[in-house]
Amino acid sequence: MFHRKGPTFFELAQQCFSSVEHGYDLLAPKFDHTPFRTPEVVLKKALELVGPSGSIDRALDVGCGTGAAMRHLRPLCRQEVVGVDLSRGMLDEARRRQADAPGGATLTFVQGNALELTYEAEFDVVTSFGAFGHILEKDEPRLVQAIARALRPGGRFLFVTAQPPSMLHPGYWLARGFNAAMHVRNALWKPPFVMYYLTFLVPRARALLGAQGFDVDVREGLLPRPFHGYPIVVATRK
Repeated sequence: MFHRKGPTFFELAQQCFSSVEHGYDLLAPKFDHTPFRTPEVVLKKALELVGPSGSIDRALDVGCGTGAAMRHLRPLCRQEVVGVDLSRGMLDEARRRQADAPGGATLTFVQGNALELTYEAEFDVVTSFGAFGHILEKDEPRLVQAIARALRPGGRFLFVTAQPPSMLHPGYWLARGFNAAMHVRNALWKPPFVMYYLTFLVPRARALLGAQGFDVDVREGLLPRPFHGYPIVVATRK
């Protein structure tokens, strides 16, 4: 499950009992050697939907982590790719790892909360990969509103999510069990560490995005195995 250069069990436990920001500061140097990083093939196939090289001006990646998506976005942009993340440690890793990313667009790294984005109609594309589990369900409308504000008219919000799993699937109960454990941990230990599964699934995402005036296109079957069950969502701001 973990690469030999990945975190130890003790390091993961340290992360779990920290805040989200400090936990990812601790994990940052080894994050790319964990299964939490979005696989390259998923990023590549999803971001092919943006268009050819140099087809947009500016892109924003929300919850950019170590900058994996930014590496794919840079050659698509003529001007700038902005990555926002809560963790300074993750941003430091992103700055180091993506310095040689292909393309000439400026790479900008911003420490900030995804729920408090202040951009106003500045981006052609907003992406987010692997960050939705850090957003509480009650805060998802704020996230969608912030992304809608950040996009220019006709701009697109692109991400990968999942359909609701069957209750007969073992993965459903594993996810529910993990979520229950996290609820208990957060009730007993402060600061909270927000990380849950089964979040921002297609029906919920479609409803929230539609309420903000997006046209939502759910594209199934574009990713190769073993990720073929995960749809790519392209939501266009009217």
